[in-house]
Amino acid sequence: MGKYRAEIDVMPLKALLDPQGKAVTGSMKNIGLPEIQNVRIGKHITLEVEAPSKEVASVKVEEACKKLLANQIMESYEFELLSC
Repeated sequence: MGKYRAEIDVMPLKALLDPQGKAVTGSMKNIGLPEIQNVRIGKHITLEVEAPSKEVASVKVEEACKKLLANQIMESYEFELLSC
């Protein structure tokens, strides 16, 4: 049994409006950084999982993302799995 750490990034789908990212993009001009555009804001999640193999751990993380961590109607996700 091994322990693995997942580094998960959840982002709004590119086709959807990101109001938080749009607000931050607008604020970049106010702080003297008008060259920064198209900000998109998501979330980063880390978790640990015990599993007999990296493949099994990956399946468990995938299931967690689909069922709880990401709203697949509005968000996409990707993750990296590392040995602890």
